[in-house]
Amino acid sequence: MKKTLVMLFFATAFAVAQGYKVGDRVSNFTLKNVDGKMVSLSDYQTSKGVIVIFTCNTCPYAQAYEQRIIDLDKKFKSTGYPVVAINPNDPDRQPGDSFEAMVERAKKFGYSFPYVQDESQAVATAFGASRTPHVYLLERKGNVFEVAYIGAIDDNTENAAAAKNRFVESAIQALDSGKRPDVTSTKAIGCTIKWKKTS
Repeated sequence: MKKTLVMLFFATAFAVAQGYKVGDRVSNFTLKNVDGKMVSLSDYQTSKGVIVIFTCNTCPYAQAYEQRIIDLDKKFKSTGYPVVAINPNDPDRQPGDSFEAMVERAKKFGYSFPYVQDESQAVATAFGASRTPHVYLLERKGNVFEVAYIGAIDDNTENAAAAKNRFVESAIQALDSGKRPDVTSTKAIGCTIKWKKTS
């Protein structure tokens, strides 16, 4: 009996750690934005979807994709797919990802989208995010959001112009055409999320 309970515990923990899959409904979340206001997924009920991106200040990959994230919001917000950037890193482990540093970076680079802090890391855990950047393209269906794509922004971490496959853009274009994206999942390339230390 004890062995069964232990196996059940680890199976449950593993399932939770996996997070959302394509087609899953996403639970609402509310996080603090760099302007001091709270941002919720439910705020986007008039949008076609949301480009949720787990990113941060300090990761070289996140920095390399920073302008591409800004460009995604500028290109697709007006068509119904705004960006919501979430910083999941523990600032005790990565001081450069403190809320104050987030405010400074958003101002410096003129972010046109919310940049919110996942202080408890509960949202990153629910999504199953593991890297920065890690993208979850959500499609609104009625009053709920479903995951339509998970993974990388494109296939070139060094040069946006040299990317042969722009996964997020292609997925949005497919959804706008009433189709399922040809590619719904790719490997997110980036730094590992800096999780809180457990005692």
